[in-house]
Amino acid sequence: MTEQRIGQNTQVTLHFALRLENGDTVDSTFDKSPATFKVGDGSLLPGFEAALFGFKAGDKRTLEILPENAFGQPNPQNVQIIARSQFKDMELSQGLLVIFNDAANTELPGVVKEFDDEQVTIDFNHPLAGKTLTFDVEIKDVQAL
Repeated sequence: MTEQRIGQNTQVTLHFALRLENGDTVDSTFDKSPATFKVGDGSLLPGFEAALFGFKAGDKRTLEILPENAFGQPNPQNVQIIARSQFKDMELSQGLLVIFNDAANTELPGVVKEFDDEQVTIDFNHPLAGKTLTFDVEIKDVQAL
């Protein structure tokens, strides 16, 4: 019997670490319980999932994930200028994460890029947009569904 490999209709248990190009760790399970997901369930971005196809239990890999296969490139249209008056009684600082609610009352995080007495520039792009990421994985288990 051949070992089950990651592909469609599989459930995967793995340890992973997501690192930036400068080596900073964004997220990791290596110091806690491994993560389990079903291929296609939306737990992982499709580009991360596809990079795992063909791996089996016991495999350890370091993968480079380009922005196009991760969080995409920043979209200039996702940078908005909002009147400073919308931030009454809020102490602003560059890099501050602010949560907004859209028309459907869905939370939408944005990062303060710059501000003055008149306006505030908010970036609604994902913080990892435009970044090449290193994805360290250790496959613990692969099961057919």
